[in-house]
Amino acid sequence: MRYDVSGNQLTDDVELLLDITPPRIRREIEGRDHRDLLIEIVLDLGRPPEVRFPAGMEILAQQPVTREEIDYVVDRVGAFSDDNRAGIERTLHRISAIRNRNGAIIGITCRVGRAIIGTVDILRDVIESGSSLLLLGRPGVGKTTLLRESARVLADDLGKRVMIVDTSNEIGGDGDVPHPGIGQARRMQVPSVAQQHAVMIEAVENHMPQVVVIDEIGTEAEALAARTIAERGVRLIATAHGNTLANLLQNPTLADLIGGIQPVTLSDEEARRRGCRKTVLERKAPPTFDVLVEIQGQERIAVHHQVAGVVDATLRGLPPTPELRTRTSDGRVEIEAGTNPVAGRERSTSGADNADGGAGAPGETYHRTRGGRKLQLFTYGVSRERLERAIEKLRVPAEVVADPNKAGMILTLKSQEKRQPRRVRELKGQGVPLRVLRSNTIIQLENFLRTTFASEGSSPSRDAALDEAEAAIERVLASGQPVELTPQAANLRALQHQLARRAGLMSESKGKGPSRRVVFSP
Repeated sequence: MRYDVSGNQLTDDVELLLDITPPRIRREIEGRDHRDLLIEIVLDLGRPPEVRFPAGMEILAQQPVTREEIDYVVDRVGAFSDDNRAGIERTLHRISAIRNRNGAIIGITCRVGRAIIGTVDILRDVIESGSSLLLLGRPGVGKTTLLRESARVLADDLGKRVMIVDTSNEIGGDGDVPHPGIGQARRMQVPSVAQQHAVMIEAVENHMPQVVVIDEIGTEAEALAARTIAERGVRLIATAHGNTLANLLQNPTLADLIGGIQPVTLSDEEARRRGCRKTVLERKAPPTFDVLVEIQGQERIAVHHQVAGVVDATLRGLPPTPELRTRTSDGRVEIEAGTNPVAGRERSTSGADNADGGAGAPGETYHRTRGGRKLQLFTYGVSRERLERAIEKLRVPAEVVADPNKAGMILTLKSQEKRQPRRVRELKGQGVPLRVLRSNTIIQLENFLRTTFASEGSSPSRDAALDEAEAAIERVLASGQPVELTPQAANLRALQHQLARRAGLMSESKGKGPSRRVVFSP
C-alpha cells in the first residue's frame, strides 16, 4: 500500500500507464527517482518528450518524438471520444490527443489519475451536512480527486444512493466496470460531451439517487439541468470551470449555479437611501448550490457557506471573507473562520417602510403543532431546496422527507396535480392531506407555511395584504403593466415591498397618511 506525503492512502496504477508509452520514454521515466510524483507525460511530434512533476516540467531526452512513437501510444489506447480523450480500462488515467487539420494525432498528453483516500477529511463535515456542494479550482489542483472521494464517502460511509455522471470517465475510470475508488457509488457514462445535461436528468428520473455527482459543469444546458435536479430534492456535488466565486459571477453561462444576476431599477427614494445608482445588480433566484468551495491548493481550500448571502454581499460591494481550511504536514486540519456581513438577510429595502418587521424577519416564531412533533412534508414537483429554505427562515416545525411513507402531508403544484404517481394517489386515499400550490415560488411556499402553522404575529389584515400583493405580482408579470394596491399600514406595506423585491419587480409607496399605498411595476 502506498501513501502520499500527508499520509493518505494512494492508488495510481502508474505501471499501467507506462505500459502504453514507447520503450525509450518508459526507460527515461523509470530512471527518475521521483517518478511516484509523476503528473503528466507530454508527447508532441517533432519535439523532445517532457514529463511534469509538482516541481515543474522536465525534458526526458533531446531526441524528438517520432510519428511511430505517437502511433505506438494510439494503438494501445484505442479509440478517442469526440472530446479527444481516451483512457485505460479500470484506471483513472486520461490520455488526450491533439490533432492536425486533417484529423491525424500529432500530440498526446497522458495525465496520471490517482485515487487518494483521506483527502476528503478537509471537507468531511460539509459533505456530511447534506448541503449541495460546488467545487471550483484551476486544472490539476485536485477537483476530480476530491469529487471522487466525496462520492465514495457518501456511498460507503453514509449509505447514500449516489449516482456519478461520468462524462470523460475521470471519476470512475475507463471501461465498463468502475474503478474501486468510487466505492459503492454507481456510475453512468456519457456517450458525448454534448449529452451530459440529458444524462444528468436521466440519472434522476430513472435511478432515484439521493446524491448526483458531476464533473465539470460548463454549459448553460448543464447549469439548467443542475437546477432542475436540485428542485426535485436531489443533492448535488459538482465541479465547475472557474477559480473563485467572483469568476462564476462574471460568467453569464454558469452564474445561474449561484443564483444568477439581474439588473434591478430602484425608486428615487431607495437609490438616495442607498447612495447608489438607480440600476443595481441583484441575485435573481435561490442558488442551486448551498456551499461553494474554492480549491486553492491540494492542502488549502476556501469555503463559502450560505451561498445566497455571500452572493448578495458581493453584489452590494461587501465581499465576505470565506472560511479558510489548511491541512498541516501532520495531517491536522486548521480552520480560520470567515465573515459574511449580510448572509441570510432578506429584509425589504424600500425606504421608510423597511423600518417595520416583515414576513420572515428574524425572530418570527410559530407555535408547534401535532403534540410538538415536526410536520413531515413529501414534495412532488415542488422545489425541496426552496421549501427547506422557507422552513428554516420562518422557523416552523416542519421537515422535508424523501420517503412518502413518512409523510404527514403531500405538497405538489397545480401543474403536477394530474400527473401524481401511484404512490401519491395511494397516500391521498389513506387520508394523508394533499396541498396544491399555484406555482413553485418562494412567496407561495412561505404563504403555505404561514397558513399551515399558527403564527404568533399573524392577523387577517396581514394575510389579506399578502394575498393581494401576491395576486398583483402575478398580474404585473403577466401583463407588464403597473398594479396599484389598496392602502395599508406601514408594516404591511413593508411586507408588500419585500414580496415585490423577491419577484424581481419595482415597488414604491404613494399617497399620504391613511391613503398611502404600494404600486408594483415591471
